[in-house]
Amino acid sequence: MTHQYKIEGMSCMSCVAKVKSAILIMPNVLSAEVDKATNSATIKMSQHISTEALQKQLQEKDPKYSITPMGDHTTSGSSDNSATALGQYKPIFLIFAYILSATLIIQYLGGTFNMMEWMRHFMAGFFLIFSFFKMLDLSGFADSYMSYDILAKRWKGWGYVYAFVELGLGLAYLSNCCPLATNITAFMVMTISIIGVLQSVLNKKKIQCACLGAVFDLPMSTVTIIEDALMIIMSGYMIIYQLSL
Repeated sequence: MTHQYKIEGMSCMSCVAKVKSAILIMPNVLSAEVDKATNSATIKMSQHISTEALQKQLQEKDPKYSITPMGDHTTSGSSDNSATALGQYKPIFLIFAYILSATLIIQYLGGTFNMMEWMRHFMAGFFLIFSFFKMLDLSGFADSYMSYDILAKRWKGWGYVYAFVELGLGLAYLSNCCPLATNITAFMVMTISIIGVLQSVLNKKKIQCACLGAVFDLPMSTVTIIEDALMIIMSGYMIIYQLSL
């Protein structure tokens, strides 16, 4: 069953992330879409959840939030469609295109293609850009991240730490500082990260992907899995290469 609600008290995208994460951790919630433009929420449930329970959950997050049903708030279908979801991933596609183009140009100007150097530059760009978007609203990212990451669920502080870990990895790859330790760290961090992503996607939970922080409302899907898996493969390859020297 899917219900629609009016949400009061949201003033920014950080509020959207907080409201969404609060709803998603409730039992029997399958998915939640929160729209700042219309101050509304569409919640899909496996069993009915009372408005009073939803209100209590939101006010525990922040007393300024309130939720009320929107008329006949039961709908028969989902509001998602694949075309809209694909369009929502435009920021990620553009980021990858920019990083790929820049790193290939660097290799071209160098005269020869060095696979290891190209991967190092690519991962530097990836971690620096993605950490930048998380830093724009660190609190909003942490709230969103704890809705699916296995560590952030147990300790919200990991969401704050994670953004700085990404920044550190980006700088380490850029400067080629301690390459083996950098790759091992990246491999471990991204492996832990992908576990929560896989659980969410396999359980068909329609939640917000926090890869670009709370700035963009990106749906969690196989795109997120590919994004994390790519970093795992690259760091794993570089670890094997460095250990073989």
